[in-house]
Amino acid sequence: MIEIKNLSKSYGPFKAVDNLSFTIDNNCVFGFLGPNGAGKSTTMNMITGCLSPTEGEIYINGLSMTDNPEEAKKNIGYLPEIPPVYEDLTPLEYLSFVGEAKKIPKAQLKEKIAQVMEKTSITAMKNRLIKNLSKGYRQRVGIAQAILGDPPVIILDEPTVGLDPQQIIEIRNLITELGKSHIVILSSHILSEISAVCSRIMIISHGKLVALDSAQKLVGNENTEKTAVLEALGSSDKILNVLKTTPGVISAELSQETGNTCKFSFMPENDPRERLFYSLAEADCPVISLYIKKSSLEEIFLEIIAESGSYSKNTTAGGVK
Repeated sequence: MIEIKNLSKSYGPFKAVDNLSFTIDNNCVFGFLGPNGAGKSTTMNMITGCLSPTEGEIYINGLSMTDNPEEAKKNIGYLPEIPPVYEDLTPLEYLSFVGEAKKIPKAQLKEKIAQVMEKTSITAMKNRLIKNLSKGYRQRVGIAQAILGDPPVIILDEPTVGLDPQQIIEIRNLITELGKSHIVILSSHILSEISAVCSRIMIISHGKLVALDSAQKLVGNENTEKTAVLEALGSSDKILNVLKTTPGVISAELSQETGNTCKFSFMPENDPRERLFYSLAEADCPVISLYIKKSSLEEIFLEIIAESGSYSKNTTAGGVK
């Protein structure tokens, strides 16, 4: 369990993190998002004990990071954005050093190192100097040190940077598997990655919490107004008239894609799609396709951040950090 209470960090008059509070009390993959300068990295550094808060409390499995930092840190595995590897060591030597620093019993250390090397697919590279490894393999070594010792809380900052597509899939699968038995906090500027592996998502802006919900609810997949796209044969005016007169349709308009494509909105509790199929068939306008238009996490992110004043809605998502 992670419990953050009224967490703040100030640098002189500037507040990097402003009265942040949240709780993670179940094993899951927890996405942590924010634009550049939002206070995301500062927050993660305080959670891991690398940085002291100006105000507030951090509890890791009931242990205070302020009052009992050494015991609290034993529950955390951390991969910073730049992996903290020693390039003149081999992965085996480096993980042995990390294992000793984590006070893993010597009788267990060899086996545990073998396990994390297997999980991160670096066994074949274990005796090569880290400085001679590709960026992707160095990233894997960094992930291996974070999960060594099986800490209940794992914090990963940009874990797939530098990996090729196959490696990204493998690491995402590993993160998903870790989330079944650990709390995994994942920070990534690749929003599709957050969507793919995270069950809950938090967004901060200007050091403040602006969104916290399940991934499904955040992208509007539950109990919110839906937008559907319909393509049918026949007169566009006739199709639009059927849409506007069908119970459950809130609004309807022609799409710019083709003359026979329309968009319409409805609430899930009064879904008109079945009625539309019959009505359009009776009007001699058979349906070619009908699908729900889902908002992407990128769209939701930009909308939330725009409302908080960090970006305009026309800003691209490339600057997410």
